[in-house]
Amino acid sequence: MTYSVPSDISFDVLVEAIKKLDLSQKGELFEILDDLLFDADEATQNPGFLAEIAEARQAYEAGDYLTVQALLNNSLE
Repeated sequence: MTYSVPSDISFDVLVEAIKKLDLSQKGELFEILDDLLFDADEATQNPGFLAEIAEARQAYEAGDYLTVQALLNNSLE
């Protein structure tokens, strides 16, 4: 089942909507959030991942990057 939520929904409105879910829907939502939080935690605990982020930030600050448009233009040539 696919749901659509406006991107500008407030956190309070989201919480109220969650409160109205039935128990099985809350359980499904819990599993989804648990997976997302686990994945995010795993990523932030990975030293290689953190090093890649630091390297990317340094490259960006130095101006050593391509925009998506430039990348697309280069691949089309």
